[in-house]
Amino acid sequence: MSQSILPYVSKPGRYLGEEFNSIKKQWRQADVHFALIFPDLYEIGMSHFGLQILYHLLNREEKVVAERCFCPDLDAEKVMEEKGLSLLSLESATPLSSFDVLGITLPYELCYTNILTILKLSAIPFYSRDRDESHPLILGGGSCSMNPEPVADFFDAILLGDGEEAIIEIAGVIRDGKKTNIKRSALLGKLAEIKGVYIPAHFQPEYDKDHLITKIGEAAAHAGSVERRIVADLDDVSHLCNPLVPNAKIVHDRLGVEIARGCTRGCRFCQAGMIYRPVRERTVEQIMKLAEKGIERSGFEELALLSLSTGDYSCIDDLLPELMDKFAERYVSVSMPSMRVGTLSQPVMDQIKRVRKTGFTVAPEAGSERLRQVINKGITEDDLLKTCKDACSMGWKGIKLYFMIGLPTETLEDVEAIAALARKTKEATSSAGNRRMQVTTSVGTFVPKPHTPFQWERQLSLEESRERIYHLKRIMPSKGSKLKWHNPEMSFLEGVFSRGDRRLAQLIETAWSKGARLDGWTEHFDLVIWQQAAQGCDIDLTGYLRARNHDEILPWHHLSSGIDPQFLKDELEKAHSGDYTPDCRYHGCRNCGLCDFDEIKPIVHKRRQQPEKPSRQPEKVQIPQEADAHFKYMVSYSRRGNISYLGHLEILQLLFRTLRRARIRTNFSKGFNPSPKISFGGALPVGMQSEAEFFIMDLPKPLKNTADTAAQLNSCLPEGLQVHDIRLHSGKIPQSVVTSYTVTLPRELTHDEIMAKDTFLDSEHFLIKRKRKGLEKEIDIRPLVEDIATVNEKTLRFRIKSTAGTPGIKVQEALAHILSWRQEELIEIRIVKASWSDLNE
Repeated sequence: MSQSILPYVSKPGRYLGEEFNSIKKQWRQADVHFALIFPDLYEIGMSHFGLQILYHLLNREEKVVAERCFCPDLDAEKVMEEKGLSLLSLESATPLSSFDVLGITLPYELCYTNILTILKLSAIPFYSRDRDESHPLILGGGSCSMNPEPVADFFDAILLGDGEEAIIEIAGVIRDGKKTNIKRSALLGKLAEIKGVYIPAHFQPEYDKDHLITKIGEAAAHAGSVERRIVADLDDVSHLCNPLVPNAKIVHDRLGVEIARGCTRGCRFCQAGMIYRPVRERTVEQIMKLAEKGIERSGFEELALLSLSTGDYSCIDDLLPELMDKFAERYVSVSMPSMRVGTLSQPVMDQIKRVRKTGFTVAPEAGSERLRQVINKGITEDDLLKTCKDACSMGWKGIKLYFMIGLPTETLEDVEAIAALARKTKEATSSAGNRRMQVTTSVGTFVPKPHTPFQWERQLSLEESRERIYHLKRIMPSKGSKLKWHNPEMSFLEGVFSRGDRRLAQLIETAWSKGARLDGWTEHFDLVIWQQAAQGCDIDLTGYLRARNHDEILPWHHLSSGIDPQFLKDELEKAHSGDYTPDCRYHGCRNCGLCDFDEIKPIVHKRRQQPEKPSRQPEKVQIPQEADAHFKYMVSYSRRGNISYLGHLEILQLLFRTLRRARIRTNFSKGFNPSPKISFGGALPVGMQSEAEFFIMDLPKPLKNTADTAAQLNSCLPEGLQVHDIRLHSGKIPQSVVTSYTVTLPRELTHDEIMAKDTFLDSEHFLIKRKRKGLEKEIDIRPLVEDIATVNEKTLRFRIKSTAGTPGIKVQEALAHILSWRQEELIEIRIVKASWSDLNE
């Protein structure tokens, strides 16, 4: 992203780069250059674990460079188009068109128009057929790659399945291809030889008059289905020990540690449970290494154990106590974002309760026992109520229940069972002694996914989804209960793309040209645009929600997840008969056809029947109490360059994590969410640089050597921040200060502007009107501006007084009133806070 747009966008922190642990390699010394792109905003993409895996794996290769890019927000896209700017990588600000490969993640269906935004801003043709030797290869991957057909025409190649090994093989083929200067078509042929790599141009669907697929034609040299790539084990962890630490706030702002991949529960609606098989667990020792190194090298204050079902990890009773004992005294919380009711044993809950308890989420998925048998959920109402009751008694403040509407065979009684179960949950928590417990019921529309037993089932129409949500609204308990629902219009479009075919590429392009952007965000999504686009393309959107015949050729027919299609059909029959399929992790092979039990097989470290004997009873964690000693130090630092575009709260978070990385232990506040005892000076406007910032840290022990501590902090700070001095301090924040600012103007002042400045300085009063919360107030700013001195034709020196608790004036605001400058001119001003002094000293 061009840095020149930063003053013009609402959240410039998205476009800065320079994150701690990001990697800058010499471009010219590399043979292959990858741009890893997440087609959504920074705060979503930086939360994606898979992107970080590939980033570090590729950069570990000596002759490979991997850099990152994310989709710009609407304001940034507009500025770039107005200024004729190209989309650039974060690490080296290189145009995406200069890379050998653009690796674009396909994480969910509603990001598809963002792919076109990225290609357009990179001056790269949308369709693979229109690109030539001068363009980068467009490579896709991610969970949606198992049916990429709606976007297949935009991609040169798509990787199905796990990427750790395949991405290195892809890099090798591209390196060799560059050395021999082979043609693009020949290079794609070489890539097709890598297991898991799908070349859309090698397969062409044929349709009948009703738009049903009659055949998927194959290039003679590449006949047969493309099989998903599977990494046999997760033993290699070295590339995961230096996690990227975002500067701006992201959705999942924590250290993620993948403890297992794959799920064997066999929920019949769940695509992830099918396409990430088999289950592969990491050892407790590997997980502890990832956790310790990750926290040490990132400074995160939260550690999340990642898995499709964390509670199913066979060594969870051994892992949790060790993690809690290790990190509780550092005030690092441990969370498990994906827990299943049946796995929440008493020992597990005893461990979880040792960290902060805010919300507790469980996913019954269906309201009735009958429908849970249909989907193979494997939990009973008694299991759910007991779990919620236990959580309440252990101190959780709220419970969230997640359900789907529109599951196969659902009746009105099943829908009403959702409200009944929410009511029973509220009663159970009240009986446990917490009548104020809030029960939040969240409902989403079921979307049939490819490669699942329900891939042939129909999806509710938009009208049916709305009707069932409205019915739930009418019958939900009113007291102590809240109903939320996922936008049914968004679920409708997700369903279209979930089982869509290549005809939808034209729809995506047309909707994009009509303004469809960032469709995964409710505030940007507009179904009307898509309906109009569909009408223009002569596409019936509702037709994609229909049930499919079992002998019908599905759009992903040529892409293999590794699971035998007959297994899926058998599971569908068992769904309609209400038969349960046990978990193969504990009950033997279910004959899904995936494992060869030689290379590909389940890796489970503790074979057991659940539940096992309880683990050791956890001891009460002795969180270090606030020390009697308080040694307070003022840390003076500067912030220069683009880092100044971070907001005040982002800078605070950044400095907290820097102290953790530097192993500087502070005293902590007391209460439910302890935080480091650090005081900061006043907030600077976004974009203002400073040579004179400070914070005051309260430590339990004196520093041995302040110069060494400053050096340690500087080694842990991102580019643009630098500590200059650390000295003992009283700990009191100055209340009245005078601050000096150096102001560089985009042009010389006119004669009239010089006269206006001098008139202001000669006056005793200068009243301005300021509107706050609808009320207009007059403020005299003349006493606040001590001086405005001319340094040269384009540079001024401001001295401004400020007192805590009283109205103040910012440099830009003063210029706007004194010189009558417009906002367009104020944006181009460069302001540096040069120094400050305490008026009371």
